[in-house]
Amino acid sequence: MLTMNYTYRIYPSANQQALMLEWLETCRRLYNRCLRDLKDWIVSRKCSLYSCSLVREYIMSPDIPFPSYLEQKRQLTQWKKTNPWYKAIHSQVTQDVVKRLHNTWEAFKARGYGFPRYKKFGRYQSFLFPQFKENPIQGNTIKLPKIGEVTINYHRPIPEGFKVKGVRIVSRARGTIWYGVLTIQCDVNVPDPIPFGRGIGIDIGLESFLVTSDNFRVEPARFFSCLQSRLKVLQRKACRKKKKSQNWEKAQLKVARLYHKISNYRKNFHFQTSHLLCDQADMIFVEDIDFRVSAKGMLGKHMLDGGFGQFRDLLKWTCWKRGKYFQEVDHKFTSQICPECNIHTGKKELSERVHICAECGYTTSRDHASGRVILNRGLESVVPVDCGERKLPSNGVLSGVKYLDKCRSRNANSQGLEARALP
Repeated sequence: MLTMNYTYRIYPSANQQALMLEWLETCRRLYNRCLRDLKDWIVSRKCSLYSCSLVREYIMSPDIPFPSYLEQKRQLTQWKKTNPWYKAIHSQVTQDVVKRLHNTWEAFKARGYGFPRYKKFGRYQSFLFPQFKENPIQGNTIKLPKIGEVTINYHRPIPEGFKVKGVRIVSRARGTIWYGVLTIQCDVNVPDPIPFGRGIGIDIGLESFLVTSDNFRVEPARFFSCLQSRLKVLQRKACRKKKKSQNWEKAQLKVARLYHKISNYRKNFHFQTSHLLCDQADMIFVEDIDFRVSAKGMLGKHMLDGGFGQFRDLLKWTCWKRGKYFQEVDHKFTSQICPECNIHTGKKELSERVHICAECGYTTSRDHASGRVILNRGLESVVPVDCGERKLPSNGVLSGVKYLDKCRSRNANSQGLEARALP
């Protein structure tokens, strides 16, 4: 079963927008109510039966079952009798709110940290219609239960053979920009791409957004840094307004819209770069580094501006969609190994941007050498070691030469991605 998500911009009317904002607020309160029952049940069982604590007591009956998904889903029908707000929302939307909380609870138990938290006002930004009997899109409108027909920018048709299984309504920029995320399914099985053809290794960094093993460079597009001065002005104006006033709301809206614009610019740049790399190779190897750790250092602003984690996820999706092989390799000591003689050259400071091997004399840029090391590690994992011809499982012979393909001529154009993305 193949499942994909297609995102479309929708344009609800003023009444529809007000109704959806009410739904989001009601869903937030229902989420917090279910979480409160869950936390109360857990806290009531932390105290011993034979010795009462000074900070908590065993106040709930031991006969009360754990508020699981099925239990709270059953209680939801009783809550609707006393709360008309819950009844005004589509029944499957409220059921999905309960399911969303327990998915978060199960994820917390799996990883061992990150207990679910209450959502404050404005932090619940989407709700889901999980079922549709027929295609809700008719022309340039999408029909949503209890909301009506909403104008949609149907810029990309749904592929033949796919059916709409669910629609998630997403709010952005303080409830002024709306998206519809359509979940489509088709009863087919698509195998994962297998290793074949030409491979490249990618080293991601700050000086250059990425450098491949063929010394192909993409210059960084610092969208946040370029628009930071404008953002600073808008935030200064917003902080001088009286909180919760109409002028304060207008100022906060301008800040939110600028953040949304920066996010769209960054994602567009990531998609362009992902397709550019897929044009150059059939196998792509990247580091499995955790960029969240690097974002906590003194270069955290530039690391977050680059969005390296998002780029890696989008690159993986683009490779799957275009039939390219994608793999993450070990990132340890990639800058301390010579790609020519495989000798450990020692630790380099961050300011050292040139790789010089004392054994074989190989000299190149540090990022280029790391890209070649990443490629070598990737090939070792997919190519049999005892294969003298270095053939892949699909019997495709690896290209051992550094040739300039059709996309290498676009190196100069790729460095202008930032200029094309900015308004």
